[in-house]
Amino acid sequence: METKNYITPLGYQKIREELLHLLNIERPDIVKIVHWAASNGDRSENGDYQYGKKRLREIDRRIRFLNKRLEFAVVVDPATRESTDQIFFGATVSYCNIEDGTEKIIKIVGVDEINIEQGLISWISPIAKAMIKKKIGDEVVLNTPDGQQTLEILDVMYEEISY
Repeated sequence: METKNYITPLGYQKIREELLHLLNIERPDIVKIVHWAASNGDRSENGDYQYGKKRLREIDRRIRFLNKRLEFAVVVDPATRESTDQIFFGATVSYCNIEDGTEKIIKIVGVDEINIEQGLISWISPIAKAMIKKKIGDEVVLNTPDGQQTLEILDVMYEEISY
């Protein structure tokens, strides 16, 4: 049994768009190339044919993967969540590292939506796991490769995720 794939509406839309692009545009184009290359005769030395078949296998593998991700997707829209000071999936969290005083903002999203540069972290990441169910003002101890860090939760918001 697969586990649930929590995802925001935007993340779901992006996966669906990639899947449709592969099915409706990329795969048919490669099938045409493979068909043309196969009609040229000897396939053992036909680079277009061999590359095309390899690319088709890659596309089919990606299509199966995306279908599985969508099959087990549980779409959670943080914009519709009641305002609360407790952290759950979809929360935008502002926190302060007590040791060095740095403040950061992160958004807790699905595993298919991770983008560290934009502050999008997975709900199964160590920092998100440590913060889930915590409230504004709580301190969280996070084990990192550099040792323990203590983080204070400054603010929790639920808004539409965009990236």
